[in-house]
Amino acid sequence: MLERLNEAMEHIERHLGGTVGAAELARIAMTSEYHFRRMFSALAGMPLSEYLRRRRLTVAGAEVLAGERTLLDIAVRYGYGSGEAFARAFRAVHGVGPGEARRTGAVLRSQPRMAFRLVIEGSSSMEYRIVAKPEFRVAGRKARVSLVYEGVNPAIAEFVQGLGEETVRRIAALSDQDPEGIVAVCDDLDPIRAEGSELDYWHGAVTSRQVPDDLEALAVPAGSWAVFANTGPYPQALQQLWADVYAQWFPSNPYRSRPGPEILRVRPAPGGATATAELWIPVERTVE
Repeated sequence: MLERLNEAMEHIERHLGGTVGAAELARIAMTSEYHFRRMFSALAGMPLSEYLRRRRLTVAGAEVLAGERTLLDIAVRYGYGSGEAFARAFRAVHGVGPGEARRTGAVLRSQPRMAFRLVIEGSSSMEYRIVAKPEFRVAGRKARVSLVYEGVNPAIAEFVQGLGEETVRRIAALSDQDPEGIVAVCDDLDPIRAEGSELDYWHGAVTSRQVPDDLEALAVPAGSWAVFANTGPYPQALQQLWADVYAQWFPSNPYRSRPGPEILRVRPAPGGATATAELWIPVERTVE
């Protein structure tokens, strides 16, 4: 998988002056566009669109300083329809306009080419199981929140705190299958998963029961799930687990992510500083 990802990165470099689409890159990597976007964001730490923008403007910056082409020629060469659009994008990345950069020989910012490598640390293994589940529902309450990669998500914390003990008790009573009890469910995420993008957060229970009218329900089709577990500081250990799944597990196993909600079951230890977390990610087998 990593070899194919690197072939896609080479394709980007060869076509910085043209159109580079996620669908074409996914074809080169021999995976789905959905999974490619998810993998790229997890491994690169930024959305694919942001990497493409930075690489184009890095190479364009070198041409601006070289002074061999007009600024309009460079703008068109790297896909900008006008000098004004190029100037805005150039300033957003480099902190200075292209004209001023050429006149003054300004210091510009550079986005290095990326290549993916699998780094083996220690001798620990990642434990997982594959679960095939029939159709089920998530019953509970939901809120539209922004994605936060590190630390506590304040919008989620405020939302959960405002539910009230009685509502949480009623939701928990609907649980009738694995993962049991109260779960946190993330759904309808932006495919690029940029920090600050929005998602539906559910505080609910996995159930096959009738959902009361005053609660909301999310229908989840049948499918396979990869289930991972770890114990450690919360939420840092969970966030690291999510990163490890995409950086280590997916490149080493014949599965890819598929559209669907991600489910998290957390059991805090006394005191709340640490917790045992179980992460459910919807997957499908890859076809070689």
